[in-house]
Amino acid sequence: MNELFGTLSDGTPVHRWTLERAGVRVRILSYGGIVQSVEVPDREMRAGNVVLGFPDLDGYLAHPDPYLGALVGRYANRIAGARFPLDGRTYALEPNNGPNSLHGGLRGFDKRVWEGTPVEDGVRLTRVSPHGEEGFPGRLEVSATYTLQASGALRILYEAVTDAPTVVNLTNHSYFNLAGAGSGDAGGHELRLAASRYTPVDADLIPTGSLDDVTGTRFDFRQARKTGAGYDHNFVLDKGVTDAPAEVAELHDPASGRVLTVATTEPGLQLYTADHLGEPFAPGDGIALETQHFPDSPNRPEFPSTVLRPGEVYRSETVYGFGAR
Repeated sequence: MNELFGTLSDGTPVHRWTLERAGVRVRILSYGGIVQSVEVPDREMRAGNVVLGFPDLDGYLAHPDPYLGALVGRYANRIAGARFPLDGRTYALEPNNGPNSLHGGLRGFDKRVWEGTPVEDGVRLTRVSPHGEEGFPGRLEVSATYTLQASGALRILYEAVTDAPTVVNLTNHSYFNLAGAGSGDAGGHELRLAASRYTPVDADLIPTGSLDDVTGTRFDFRQARKTGAGYDHNFVLDKGVTDAPAEVAELHDPASGRVLTVATTEPGLQLYTADHLGEPFAPGDGIALETQHFPDSPNRPEFPSTVLRPGEVYRSETVYGFGAR
């Protein structure tokens, strides 16, 4: 179902698509590719929304910084110094996180209106990011296809092509609270991550370049345990880059019984425990599990490459599965 959700100040309409299958209902906005809500049953078969969001467009416009449910790009996460080298040239980006670029800059993909087209069991959002947008080179044609699988899992497929060498790193920035949005701190959720290493960061949350072993540290989630607070870190997934999504994470809320599984083709996952969420939310109200390439990869040739060249197709796929036990 497609309906008008609101209108921007310049008159641009924003639409909302509702997807329903296997007891799951998902709402997607054309503004920012936002996942507004995901309603799934708990162990008692009571439906509840498990992602943070706003009931109207004004809420998203008034509170852009948390990137609630948004499609972020061209480059998810941070690029140090808001600049990077490519083929002998240095590109300067728009800094929006101190001296660094975060989630695509001042007006990234999360603040753009996308064109929506219905597809079987879902919707395909598209837009063209012109050469030089936020400082990134190349004209980038991007699509994000949201579909509900027969199991009720939400699949997001990102694809892009460019007419000049550039860097691309896309993800979804939903904050999950499996007890239900608005239920309070999600720090009691239990997380399992298939990651034996993580990327340590400096004071500006920029990777130092090393890949450290999680053994004996608070970053070891190889066995499920409560998340608590204090995380905004990239985990190096053991599987690396894969052609098809492989399961890498499970989040469980013992109170409701709800379970979220995450499968992806990406080599990294950013765990953010929302310690800096502000009004109308509170710190820790949700947990973000952002599947992506590593932060600052354009400045780190030792990290998996995020370079996209003409004739190539960027493709990234993540599947969010839902259940209860």
